[in-house]
Amino acid sequence: MRIISLNCNGIRAACRKGLYQWLSRQRADIVCLQETKAQVGVLDAAIKSPRGWNTYFMDAIKPGYSGVAVFSRHEPDDVTYGLGNDTFDREGRYLQLDFGNLSVASIYLPSGSSSELRQQVKFDFLDYYMPLLKQRRKNRRDYVLCGDWNIAHKQIDLKNWRSNQKNSGFLPRERAWMDELFGDAGYADGFRVVNEEPDQYTWWSNRGQSWAKNVGWRLDYQVVTPRLAEKITGASIYKRKRFSDHAPLIIDYALELNDLT
Repeated sequence: MRIISLNCNGIRAACRKGLYQWLSRQRADIVCLQETKAQVGVLDAAIKSPRGWNTYFMDAIKPGYSGVAVFSRHEPDDVTYGLGNDTFDREGRYLQLDFGNLSVASIYLPSGSSSELRQQVKFDFLDYYMPLLKQRRKNRRDYVLCGDWNIAHKQIDLKNWRSNQKNSGFLPRERAWMDELFGDAGYADGFRVVNEEPDQYTWWSNRGQSWAKNVGWRLDYQVVTPRLAEKITGASIYKRKRFSDHAPLIIDYALELNDLT
């Protein structure tokens, strides 16, 4: 089972840059997209329903903002739109597909970089989401939570960690939340299960020469339950072509999605 996650920073813009052509060659079973920035009702059919995929969208109420999507080669047993919180669901931040005992979700956490108000919204999201994450570990389902979490967990996960300790995305409170996610909450960082190397980033600022110099942040994760962590056989960040200011995160699991549906 191959799952790809990407913050596409506008699904139409990413498609113009060749995203769908690239996806057609990746043998992926599931693709999770974030920041689609488009109401599904205004998308061209070729973008909304690419051939060979079952597609699901959770849009923000505000046009041109946020939004998540999940594409699957297999029809899911169930689809869940949102987290049950109107404030966050209106921003289109969570969409979950169920296949047997497996749930795969596309998640887009708020960014707090634009203002103190949005940082508080981010903290509110973290406070709301952690109890849900812990509760869901009790139901014995397996989860792959794919997306832009807008937090670099450790010093290894961004280039200039010293100068960013007071900036959104690397604040002590945010990093402590990730410690809890990968600690007491009982989840694993899928990428780090198989890759502990430095300089592994998924987002680069458009300022300066960040991309050329690989001055980036690892903000995109596939957060998994322990049984799935044991089945990860490979993980990579695709950088040969650019579809967004983020890069696709690709993780392979020793599972057959056919066997779960």
